[in-house]
Amino acid sequence: MNYEQINEMMLEMGLPFAYHHFSEGESPKPPFLIFLSPGENTFSADNLMYHSFKKLDIELYTDEKSPETEQKVEEVLRQHNIYYTKTETWIESERLYEVLYQTEV
Repeated sequence: MNYEQINEMMLEMGLPFAYHHFSEGESPKPPFLIFLSPGENTFSADNLMYHSFKKLDIELYTDEKSPETEQKVEEVLRQHNIYYTKTETWIESERLYEVLYQTEV
């Protein structure tokens, strides 16, 4: 998937989103999404790169636990046949839950 395709997929989730971060003072009220590509894994042999798998992190931020919102995000990922791992954390300083979906595309 390229950036445009990922952006289109994010639109399908129906929540405000940005790449990497919102500008200072521009962050919407939760729930909202952030997506970023923190790197890539490559498959290579004989000094040639045969394929590149871009890492994709999708971060869902909510001010309270929201299984319905998580389900909406996960349904879009399933529709696009995207395998993911999911973790959750409470960010005390922001008073927000972060649900992180990590995948490669």
